Amino acid sequence: MQAFQNYIAGEWVDGVGTRPNINPSDIGDVIGHYAQADVAQTEQAIAAAHAALPAWASSTPQQRFDVLDGIGNELLARREEIGRLLSREEGKTLPEGMGETHRAAMIFKFFAAEALRGAGESLPSVRPGVAVEMSRSPMGVVGLIAPWNFPIAIPAWKIAPALAFGNTVVFKPAELVPGCAWVLADIISRSALPKGAFNLVMGPGSQVGATLVESPRVNAISFTGSVATGRRLISSCAARQAKVQAEMGGKNPLLVLDDADLDVAVNAAVQSGYFSTGQRCTASSRIIVGAGIHDAFVDAVVKKLAGLKVDHALKAGTDIGPVVDARQLEQNLHYVGLAVREGGELVYGGTAVERETPGFYMLPALITGTTNQMTISREEVFGPVCNVIKVGSYEEGLAVANDTEFGLSSGICTRSLKHATHFKQHAQAGMVMVNLPTAGVDYHVPFGGTKGSSYGPREQGSYAREFYTTVKTAYCFAG
Repeated sequence: MQAFQNYIAGEWVDGVGTRPNINPSDIGDVIGHYAQADVAQTEQAIAAAHAALPAWASSTPQQRFDVLDGIGNELLARREEIGRLLSREEGKTLPEGMGETHRAAMIFKFFAAEALRGAGESLPSVRPGVAVEMSRSPMGVVGLIAPWNFPIAIPAWKIAPALAFGNTVVFKPAELVPGCAWVLADIISRSALPKGAFNLVMGPGSQVGATLVESPRVNAISFTGSVATGRRLISSCAARQAKVQAEMGGKNPLLVLDDADLDVAVNAAVQSGYFSTGQRCTASSRIIVGAGIHDAFVDAVVKKLAGLKVDHALKAGTDIGPVVDARQLEQNLHYVGLAVREGGELVYGGTAVERETPGFYMLPALITGTTNQMTISREEVFGPVCNVIKVGSYEEGLAVANDTEFGLSSGICTRSLKHATHFKQHAQAGMVMVNLPTAGVDYHVPFGGTKGSSYGPREQGSYAREFYTTVKTAYCFAG
């Protein structure tokens, strides 16, 4: 069985141990054993990034373009191979795995172009004879901590802008999905980056993540993960005045009004609530439905779910793969049972199932008769579990949609321009979808939320510049 190493200071190095990477579609399939870093090895990676910073920060826009565009090109060329690995280690279906790999490639190519575009501004001073220039400089050494649910797209949208704007990187992937991270590091290792400008350290958050967050030589931290971990990380970074960006949980509403096109609404609900096994922070797990369309909507969703195939992620025709591991499966089933005990009605699915290969499979769950005060409506499940809340009007639906500590994504299905316009303005979320799934975003526009979902500047698109650079204002007496 192949052992995959960490990448530090331009060299592949063993860790202090290894961890097996298990296929959730077939738990007997071990993809490989991946190195585990400790505190000392993480500190070596930080030191390497610090030493490489002057060279990469002073590189030309063309150098940065060439590196990032080349990475994007290789990802595109290997889209099927890497997509297959992604599906094998995370549980997305093969079309989803290939689609995510394609998205990662386009992210690198987008930020290659951003490196060329640059950003600066010149203004006249309020004082005669004085010129003022505003320019952007790299933040420095950036620690990037990624989650398991998008094992190549989220690393891409952190690594690409960090490098595009002249920073050096120490990257910690999620322990459950080291395979895609290693492949991406391997591609990056063959680029023209200076040694140490990019470092991969695989290992537990208690060792690798904590060291990155606490190190005085790490100037900024970008994190995507759980609410509890994110809040601790934000506090630690604030204490040492490090720049921090955190994307955390969601309890995203999809409001279906009585005038909605039923097919459009059902597609939006099923696509965003259940595909990718519901393991998306933008998934619409709370479906808020007008009383006039409620019964027809529920019947149509149940019929749609009954036609979906839950099976091995790499099997042709599979619509929904397994959840990522046994712990996540147990958590999903716990929330389904709790919703029923609190008064909800399980009208479809919500049970573990067996398939030809042993894996973490469950039927997608739909729970009706819920209120917004039930646990199922308040806490993020992160699985193929949706609950329906019946409302009597648009105003009530909007109030329910906004009644949450989170604010990442929010959607509405309606034929009414009036209600759609009002919802876009008043939904308390960073992203709003009209007659579309709440999950599924473009790579060239900002990503992020409000309230408890996000902290710090937005990710993706040209807005990523706000996090990965700092502004310098220079005054010059022109005589």
